[in-house]
Amino acid sequence: MINVAIDGPAGAGKSTVAKAAAKKLGYIYVDTGALYRTVALAAQRKGILGKTDEIIEMLSDIKVELKYIDGVQSVLLNGEDVSSFIRTPEISMGASAVSAIPKVREFLLDLQRDIAKNNNVIMDGRDIATVVLPNADVKIFLFASPECRAKRRYDELIAKGESVMFEDVLADVNQRDYQDSHREIAPLKPSEESVLLDTSELNLEESIAAIIKIVKENV
Repeated sequence: MINVAIDGPAGAGKSTVAKAAAKKLGYIYVDTGALYRTVALAAQRKGILGKTDEIIEMLSDIKVELKYIDGVQSVLLNGEDVSSFIRTPEISMGASAVSAIPKVREFLLDLQRDIAKNNNVIMDGRDIATVVLPNADVKIFLFASPECRAKRRYDELIAKGESVMFEDVLADVNQRDYQDSHREIAPLKPSEESVLLDTSELNLEESIAAIIKIVKENV
């Protein structure tokens, strides 16, 4: 099986680029961030976001699954498709918080590794190359400047009809970066073997082409 690990900060376009590259290569795309968002959603629904002990306790009561229907990934929480509920700013920050809890990372680790063991995958997240798939065939660290990432996120939210200020979106991006890179467990950083890819000046098609080129050169 060929495993491609893509890490990088929030808003770098990992999910969009990885999903498209996987489709072109005929691989399965695994969005690990969706798993952490789902745990955050479960915690939010119980009113325990930010309460580490209660979140750890909750893990024995929830089942998180990834399902692929016609190649499209859906994430299930106790059998319910929650894919459309996990993309809010609150859940995004919640995902960053729950991902700093070692027991949560442990809870999701086997699920991620099992998918990679049985399929050609492109998996993206924050610690895929360093922790989840340390023996991945290809490792890529995909990033863009905070301002560039905030602008992309701002445009997305405006297109959805939401009323937001660019400065607030940028502050969220910077806060998320700080949380992800300063946590004790599996902080965000490129592995020694990772190919660095800056997408600040690349459009979507150029970013996808760059990923595919790196994969083909390394497998």
